[in-house]
Amino acid sequence: MVRLPLTPAEVARGQRLGALLRRARGERSMLEIALDARVSPETLRKIESGRVATPAFPTIAAIADTLDLSLDAVWAEISRPEHGVGPAVGHSAREQLTA
Repeated sequence: MVRLPLTPAEVARGQRLGALLRRARGERSMLEIALDARVSPETLRKIESGRVATPAFPTIAAIADTLDLSLDAVWAEISRPEHGVGPAVGHSAREQLTA
């Protein structure tokens, strides 16, 4: 099976996802979060860096659960088109990050 190249929108969405996960992780170690989410630290690193722009849903669901992020909050942030510098944070995502 041949995988189609990612569109610029998909790449940007992956970068917003990585930024959101890094912010939500805060001072906690990547290893701690990866182990708690039952994903490899390498997978988490690639997602956070944007190298894996379209990770599998169960992977994101597990990481979001570990970080106490609702999937609605994650989707609200990453599906929003970029305006200005840096990713936009919706009210739901901001509440999740500061709770």
